[in-house]
This record gives sequence, structure tokens and C-alpha cells, in this order.
Amino acid sequence: MPHALVTTKLRIPRTRPNMVKRPRLREALALGEGHRLTLVSAPAGFGKTTLLGEWLEDRSAEGRSVAWVSLDGSDNDPARFLTYLVGALGDVEGGVGEGVLASLRSPELPPVEAVVGPLINELAGAPQEITVVLDDYHVIDSEPVHQAVSFLIEHLPGNVHLVISGRADPPLPLPRLRARDQMTELRAADLRFTTEEATSFLGDVMGLTLSASDVAALEEITEGWVAALQLAALSMRDRRDVSGFVNAFSGSNRHVLDFLAEEVLDRQSEDVREFLLHTSVLERLSAPLCDALTGRSDGQEMLERLERDNLFVVALDDERGWYRYHHLFADFLRGRLGRESPERFSESHLRAASWYEREGWASEAVEHALAAGDAERVARLVEQHALALVARGEGAMVDRWLSALPARLVRSRPRLCLARAIWALIGGRVDEVEPLLTDAERAFADQPHEPPVDETAGVLANVPGIVAQLRAELARQRGNAERTIEFGQQALAHAGEGDRTLRYLARWNLAVATLMQGRLGEAEDALADLVRDPLAIEHNRYFAMHACYTLGQAQRGQGRLGAALETYRQGLELAAEAGQPPLPAAAGLAHVGLAGILREQNELDAALEHATEGVALCRQLGYAQQLVTSLSVLAWVRQALGDQAGALEAIGEAERFLPSPEVVDDLMFPVAVQRARLLLAQGEVAEAARWTAERGLGVEDEPSYLRESEHLVLARVLLAGEAGKPDQARMLLERLLAAAEAAGRTGSVIEILALQALALWAANRKELAVNTLTEALALAEPEGYVRTFADEGPSMGDLLSEVLDAQRRRRRPDAATPAVPARYLAKLLAALAREDVAPAADERLPELVSERELEVLALIAAGRSNQEIAGRLFVSMSTVKTHINNLYRKLDARSRTQAVAHAREMGVL
Repeated sequence: MPHALVTTKLRIPRTRPNMVKRPRLREALALGEGHRLTLVSAPAGFGKTTLLGEWLEDRSAEGRSVAWVSLDGSDNDPARFLTYLVGALGDVEGGVGEGVLASLRSPELPPVEAVVGPLINELAGAPQEITVVLDDYHVIDSEPVHQAVSFLIEHLPGNVHLVISGRADPPLPLPRLRARDQMTELRAADLRFTTEEATSFLGDVMGLTLSASDVAALEEITEGWVAALQLAALSMRDRRDVSGFVNAFSGSNRHVLDFLAEEVLDRQSEDVREFLLHTSVLERLSAPLCDALTGRSDGQEMLERLERDNLFVVALDDERGWYRYHHLFADFLRGRLGRESPERFSESHLRAASWYEREGWASEAVEHALAAGDAERVARLVEQHALALVARGEGAMVDRWLSALPARLVRSRPRLCLARAIWALIGGRVDEVEPLLTDAERAFADQPHEPPVDETAGVLANVPGIVAQLRAELARQRGNAERTIEFGQQALAHAGEGDRTLRYLARWNLAVATLMQGRLGEAEDALADLVRDPLAIEHNRYFAMHACYTLGQAQRGQGRLGAALETYRQGLELAAEAGQPPLPAAAGLAHVGLAGILREQNELDAALEHATEGVALCRQLGYAQQLVTSLSVLAWVRQALGDQAGALEAIGEAERFLPSPEVVDDLMFPVAVQRARLLLAQGEVAEAARWTAERGLGVEDEPSYLRESEHLVLARVLLAGEAGKPDQARMLLERLLAAAEAAGRTGSVIEILALQALALWAANRKELAVNTLTEALALAEPEGYVRTFADEGPSMGDLLSEVLDAQRRRRRPDAATPAVPARYLAKLLAALAREDVAPAADERLPELVSERELEVLALIAAGRSNQEIAGRLFVSMSTVKTHINNLYRKLDARSRTQAVAHAREMGVL
């Protein structure tokens, strides 16, 4: 199905050369450019679009860029609205919004600020001034669209001016804009023709010869209403008694309009009248489309004739390919058609639906089928195109169509049930999914003669396979690995050779379920196959990017940080692969994965850079899981940098994006456990303990990889504070260690051994604690682990110092206790020495102090003598003195105490 913009919606309507000049209004519009917003609000027929078109033609000629969007009812879909807005801006400033468009192609629309925010940033960098016009805004009743426009207005850069035109005041923050003097308003009282303008219009434009009294009377009766004056002028053509007509002309605006419209319509030839009525159901008119509705072949001739005769038709492009009726005139024509011939009204809509369907415009075809009441056609079109539209980010529109269908019809058609289930799952409404799947199975069973695969149903063809796949997804999100495997295997069993997407998604769930069970080696193999799958590489790199991230998780769980780092870099390369359209938003998880590894290796500046970029990109993409993951990683990077408030802010935002309370998959949505760990790291032991109690965690629980992170939080709670329970912590850790070692999860083994060492240290079993930590360090050092140890705080610092002393005292290598490089131990001690310190006040100082000088400084701060420092770093006393003298000079200090104090003030420590 083509995904193209209706370009005529993005063009300023053409104005006639003999239009009435209205300098007072153009001056008001020009003055309004100093404000954020110009609002043109008046009832139909007051010349709003004509005025703006005339003014903007002049502004374009003067070099100002204009982005125009003519809105219609279909733009209530947020993704569709934003796509057209970005398309209009892209026409005037090349390249603007390309990343935003990528995010709109995802199934789940990102939060408003995640889409509009990047667009605003790009507009702020545009070299020229831009006027953005949203015409006919009164057709918008979608709250997400209003939110997007409100956000745009609130953060509009100084080089951009927004114009909104419509028949009613939009539900935007207008009172606040008025109070701040940030808005210009033009209303019906401003737009009404003055007597002079009415005289010019009726005489110069419409070619009537009227007395001043007749013009004044018409102007008074119509109250300057441009449409009424135009209709009156058309009615007076060829009348001899013009004054008599004017004197008899009275009534309310609506009645006047009906009277004049009937006068105009009834005065047309039969072929013109039939053409107008037949085509009135169309929002936009082209010759082929009109011919399809009328059964004639003179569509182009008729449209140009209507334009010449000023019969309320507006050209939408310079090539005269597309037109539209004046909205007021179209409303009248549709009302007349519905009253005179209801069957022709429906028939016209059906013909329009058929034409749009043949041309591949599914959205327009569905809208006309709905207007005709052809529920069966709507159902068929939705079955064919639902997934493509959802994947493009237009799921809200699909949901609206499904809601418009009778519930009985939806329940009777299995693929409609599946379309609703998929949208519910994407929207986080997990509780709605299973009943819809049950309805789909029941409806499918009631159609025994339907072939297993109906190609007209598109991706939804394989009903049993999709049902099983969605159940596997549900089970995975609920943390049930066994059921995920059961349903994933069912999906594979139902998948035929042509069901490539179904097979891929089923394999994905099976791989993740294996990961959930802690079988990381098997999961790694399966995920590596998914990354290399041609479907992912050639047709849907979003799949490959997601598989890359999860593959990195499997590698990291095995303690292979280097391999995970390479996988995430491969993901970045995949997002920008030569010969393929760039997928910047899809690279978000690759950045997040890199940030997690770099943070573990204590490369905090680089980690923050990647985490920030990852969050920004995941916001654009709009998947809740990816955004939650990225914010969780950002929280821990901020925590490592000493920004505790920022860490809690990030994890708090992640909580708000959790799709449902039923989602308990901590591998994909690691929020609750990460908040508990952050609370512990920030000294909030009581709150963390309360969380472990609420989760029902106990020392005797059966170990599982899916809940391992929760049990490690419990172990830390048992070790925390003066009333710690190290013996209970050791019991729990021993069982977790046995499970991790048996499964080859070296990443878990390192963390568990580190906590075991702290438990032994707390129980005053120091020698065993040192040996246990040494074992963990020996596993960790080759891969560059730092934060696993540094995050545990001062007790870990004391224990690391003991490990360093024990190795220095040992005269011979001990085969039972591997040696740990002293430089690695010093690096860990330096990282611990920088904990709980504010960021550097002078950003240049950390660059001046070398890594070795920082290690020396950390040991000075720990109270070590020069001889102890030399022994720990395996350097001579003279080398230590050289480092100390360099530190004195760089820190402007004259003593060890002063050096430490200055370093803390400047953020070096």
C-alpha cells in the first residue's frame, strides 16, 4: 500500500487576480508575526482561507518560507496529522523532521514531547523565518493532536510563527497566550466586508452594477458575510429587478445560505446540477475520481467550468489536477443529495470507496465505505491493511474504524478481532487481549470452509498462528517463560513457508523465553541467528536492532562485556547501513546497550553521551519497552556521576511508561527492581526493605534468573545497616551462586561473589571474604568490570584494600587464589574514592590530572602513607613523591590534607 502524502493539502490555495484587496487585514496579519500565534476564527464563509492565501502569496514572494496544511477529518489520527505537518515543513526546509517521520512509522505513537520536541529543535536551527498554517482546524477533535499543537505553541522558536484558521476556537491554551500578549486574533467582526469592500466585491469581482443603497442593504443584511454576498451576487445575475431581490432578501444566516444555495443550484443546467450533487461527497476532487462517481468522462472539463463560473470550487494545485468545493457549499450539496436521493448518496460514497481502493488509498476507501454504511467492505479493507497502518503509526485511525463497526461484526470476523488485539497489546491494554483472542478463535472455528491462508487478509491471514504468537507475547510480558515457549512453538507449528514475519516473531519469543530461564548460551545462539536473518536485515531492520540489544544482554549475562560492546556497535552500523534508508530512531537501543557497558567499565562521560542519545531516539520510536529500558540505564549513569536526583527522575519517568500492572518481565521492563537498587544506593534502606516485603521475596525462594535481580536486592537489604543479617544473606547468595555457576552465567557469578564477600566481611570472616572477592575480581578484570564493585560503597573499599594488602604480603603465587593486577585494584579504589562527590566545578581539572595521579590521590584520601601507596601501586617511593608534587601544583596545595580538600571542592574526588 503506498504511503504518500496528498500533496495538494500542503499547498497554499491559489487566489484569483481580481480578488478584493483588504490591506487592513493584511496589515493585522503582518503585525501578528511578532507573536507566537495568529488565530483566524470565524464561521464558514467569512473568507478566512482566501485572506490567508492572498497574504501568504505576498509573503512567499518576499522570501518568507510558508508551510501550509489543509486539514480534514482523517487528520484526527495523531500520526497522520504529524506526518502532514512534518511534510509541510520538509517542503520549505529540506531535511527537517526526517527523524520524526521515522518515529511515526512505529506501531505505537511516541509521547507528544518525544515527537514534537525534536521537530522544534530542528526548526530553531533553520536559517530563515517560517510561517506554519493549519487551515480548517475546526475539523480536529482529537485530544492527542491538540496536545501536540499546544506543546508546539508553548515551545515555538522565535523564527517560527503559527497561524491557525477555523470555524471555532480550538481547545488550546488561548487564555495564557492572551495574558502573555503572545497571540493575534482575527474574528468574524474583523473579517466582515466593509461597505467599501462589499462595493468592490459585488462590482469589480462579481460584475454587478448596483446602486450604493442596494450594496449597503446587502452589506447590512448579510453583516458582511462574504459567502452570503457571493451567493447573493450569483442569484442576482441576469435578474432585471435587482433592487426588488435585495429588498426581499432577509432571514438568518443559515436560512439565507440555504435560500441562496438553492437559487444557485436550481439555476444551473441539468448536467452541472447532477455533477455537483454526485461529487459533493468528496473532500477532494480530481477528474478521474469525478468520472468514477458520475459515470461520465467530462470531469476535467466540468471542474474547470465550475472554477470559471465561480461556483464555489477551489483549485488545490497549479496544474488543475485537484479541487475542492467551498465547505459551506459542499455541506449544502450533501444535504440536498441526502434529502432528494438517499440511495444516490450511499452509491456515490461506494463508488468513491471503490476508486480509492483501486488506486491503493486504503484510508480514503475506508472513510467512504463507512459513510456509505458498507460495514462488510470496511471489514475487508481493515483486514487487508490494518497491520500496515499500525506499523506506520496510524493505529488510532484503525481503532476508530473498528469502533465504528458493529461489535457483533467484529466478533464474527477473526482477523478484525486480531487487529483489535494487536492494537490493545501495543497500547498496553494487556487485560483486553485474551478475550479478543478467544473471540478470534471462536469466529475462525465458525468458518470451517475458509482456507487456512487467505492472501487477501495480508499479514493477518494465518489466524491460528497469530493467535498463538500473541499469546506467547502476553506470556512473555507476564514473566511466564514456560507458557511463552509453549505458545511460541504453537505459532511455529502453524506457520507456513510464506509466513516469514510470523516465524521470525515466534523465534524471537522463544529466544527471549530461553533468556528468561537463564539459559544464556542457547539464547545467544538463537538471537545471533535472528540478527543475521534476511527478513530482519533486508525487510525490517527494527527486528534486527531489537535482536541485537537482547543478544548483548545474553552476552553480558555471561560476563562477556567485550562481546556485548561489539554487538551494540554492530547495531549502530546496522542502523546506518549503506544502501538502506537510515533508521536513526532504531539505533536507540544500541546506544543504550553501549551506555550500560561503558558505565560498568566506569567510562561515565561516554556512557552519559550514549544514554542521553539512546533515550532521545527511543522516545521517537515509541515502543514502551525500549523507552523504559533506556531511562533505566540513564538513571544508573546519573547515579554513578553523583546525580542522585536525576537518577530518581529518570527511573520515575520510566515507571510512567510501564504499559500495564500485569507486565512483570524484569528483563524487558527493569523498572521496579532498579528503583529499589537506587534507593539502596542512596541510603534509603527502609524503603527498599518495604519493597522486598511487598514483592514477597524470601531467603528460601527457589532461584530463577528472571527474579535473580530481585533476590540480589534482598541480599543487599539483609546486609545493610547496623542490624544487618549477613548469615541470612549468605544462605540466599549460596543458592543463587550455585544456580548461576551451573548455567554458566559469569556476569551473575561476579556480582554474587562480590556480595558474598561483603557478607563474609560483615560476619568478621575476613580471610574468606578476601579470597571470595579475589575470585570475583579475577573473573571481572579481563572484561573491565568496575561499577559492580564501586556501586557497593565504602564496605567494598575496605575489602578491596584488604585484597591489595593480602596480595602484597603474599610472597609466592597461590594456585588456589589467583592474583589480581594491582593496577586494576587501584582503579577500583579510585572509582570508590570518587563516590558521593558532586561533579567538577572546573571541567578542565579532570583532564589535567592523570589516571595514575588520580589513583595516588584516592589513596592519599584513604589515609595511606607514601610507603603504602608505593607498595599498593608497585612503584618506587621517588615515583610516589613525583606524583604527589604534581598533584600539589595542579591543585594549588601545599600539603596532603590541603590537596584532598581542594580536590573535593573542585570535584576531582
